[in-house]
Amino acid sequence: MAGLAGELGDCLSVLLRGPVPEPDTEPLLFYRQWLAERNLGLVAIEGAAGFSWPGQWLARVRTADGAEHAAVMFGSPSGPFFDPAGAFGRGATIESGWLVAPLDLALPTERPYGDEAGTGSVAALLLAQRAEEPLVEAGEAVAVAGRGLEGDRYAAGAGTFSGPGRGYQLTLVEAEVLDELGVPWPRARRNVVTRGVALNALVGRRFHVGGVECIGRRLAEPCAHLERVSGSGLLRPLVHRGGLRADIVSGGRIRLGDEVAALD
Repeated sequence: MAGLAGELGDCLSVLLRGPVPEPDTEPLLFYRQWLAERNLGLVAIEGAAGFSWPGQWLARVRTADGAEHAAVMFGSPSGPFFDPAGAFGRGATIESGWLVAPLDLALPTERPYGDEAGTGSVAALLLAQRAEEPLVEAGEAVAVAGRGLEGDRYAAGAGTFSGPGRGYQLTLVEAEVLDELGVPWPRARRNVVTRGVALNALVGRRFHVGGVECIGRRLAEPCAHLERVSGSGLLRPLVHRGGLRADIVSGGRIRLGDEVAALD
């Protein structure tokens, strides 16, 4: 990779001490979503030009000729630890910066949610044509690769969180969690309600829902928007239990009772 995208990847490889993939969307968006699959995130640093911390952090810099570059900074006061473009030898100034930090300090970055998913089934299918509309149960749904479920807002790109990148096509949640909390299934605003499968363990893995192949991207964590649409009291009990965000690799028809299980 060349340019800023390649330098961001090289810098993250240094920070993580391992290889990182090439981005297929806007680089920062791609890496934020890729890191989330590993219980990691990019935390923006306010006043990055004056940031001083005895640890490594990622900086976006601009040289005197206006070109953007990436570098790894280190130390208090901070200086360039890894400068792949030699930007600091060309009058670079720091424009922004990020710390790579765990989303949950108690969890590892490799298989943070375990790897024993088990085998489950589809208990319900729920669709809404537009953002914030009530979800309606369906007996079956057509999954379209790269888009979502026909008739659902995310397949049409009309969902509240529709956007480019990974994890915007399909959401799943465990019936056991919702039943334990006494939450009606539509209130969780997920597409597929499952039984018998540990969805968290599917993050970063390929799995099937009936004959449809999917890939788990990251947890579908609750947020303030969910409480605004569905009512208060959901955020805290659904932390790490709010389901899974996934993308559809190969399409097909999903029916109630279809098997849900990992493919790898």
